[in-house]
Amino acid sequence: MTKSRSKPGDLAAPAILPARPVLRVLGTAVTLHERIRLKAQQDLGIDIVFAPMDGVAAQQVAVRHPGTYDLYDHWFHSLDVVWWSGALQPIDIRRILSWDQIMHRDQALRMTGRVDRSRSMPLSRLFVSPDRRLGIHRTETVTAVPGVYNVDAFGYLPGPLEALLPGEAESWGWLLDSRLSGRVALVADPTIGAAEAALAMMAQGLASFEDPADLSIAEIDTLVRILIGRKRAGHFHTLWRSVSDVVPLLEDGEVVIGSLWATALAGLWSRGVDVRNAVPLEGYRGWHGCMALSGRAEGRVADAAYDYLNWWLSGWAGAQMTRHGLYVSACDNIRPHLSMAEWFFWYEGKPAPSALPGPDGSLVIPAGTTRSGGSVLDRISNIALWNTTMREHNYLVRRWNQFLET
Repeated sequence: MTKSRSKPGDLAAPAILPARPVLRVLGTAVTLHERIRLKAQQDLGIDIVFAPMDGVAAQQVAVRHPGTYDLYDHWFHSLDVVWWSGALQPIDIRRILSWDQIMHRDQALRMTGRVDRSRSMPLSRLFVSPDRRLGIHRTETVTAVPGVYNVDAFGYLPGPLEALLPGEAESWGWLLDSRLSGRVALVADPTIGAAEAALAMMAQGLASFEDPADLSIAEIDTLVRILIGRKRAGHFHTLWRSVSDVVPLLEDGEVVIGSLWATALAGLWSRGVDVRNAVPLEGYRGWHGCMALSGRAEGRVADAAYDYLNWWLSGWAGAQMTRHGLYVSACDNIRPHLSMAEWFFWYEGKPAPSALPGPDGSLVIPAGTTRSGGSVLDRISNIALWNTTMREHNYLVRRWNQFLET
């Protein structure tokens, strides 16, 4: 039986086009914004699903269910848990187009400042050696691609605070000041909340810790005992897990001070709330975000993940994050997407020469305003500690949950 052959002029069978790859991104609401997802889908021609959670929940999913996501958009200190669980695969820096720009900027900034404990530096867990150990010495693979970073403190309503604490310098100790009892919000995340509480206790003279970013078991017991006592006395109005939980409380004036991230500040400013970002005497809490690749991602999905990483670093997304008050590692790429006035305000610490837009385009930064803490170099040079997963992390989480459940 002779096989039929197509003849010149025959119509070829229609090609079956492959379905668009779907990229699943697990992370937090700090960076997983709908505007960014829609813009990336449009520019890359792929489908993107964002799964924003609070920091603890996202870390747990990353460890326990690596097949449910392709990219993990979180914070560098979470890699101390997620990387060693085996859920992630190394990222090839030769496929990251802005890598040299990232490293030039990040090493110049991150190695400045008052903190010299190498374990707490984000760069200490960046490069992957052939045996999967992590360090600062360059190899061709990394645990994650540096994304946004910032220094955090607390936010407060200046009117009530000036009445309650007249003339006092901004200090982490305010979070535990009895004069503010019942009107304080503390973040519920154990890693971040414990570090901020430790700084507050040291500032108030309630306790002494050798390294507030890496507490011993005895120090954790001390910290939790004091926090439980304050909670039972009604000191904390709320222990928040998402910025969307704390913003309405500050807007209504129920809370006058609390752990507050830049994205929450941007949201409050857009609502016309006069909220101030503190510059604590003791220094900031530094943090660095990153994007890591699931160990299950392969083929077209892995290619889509690299495309998304390069797109994210190319400028548009970074400009959006800048208007939320965050810094971006590949900052040279964002300059064409920001006005000169925005760059002067957010990165150089200069007074805004004109009113500046927030993330939604509305004008939220009045002309003449100067960013608290100054330029990016000024702020990154004033860090008391970096977010770090403590060596006694498991014990901290157990004791912290006791505090939350009290």
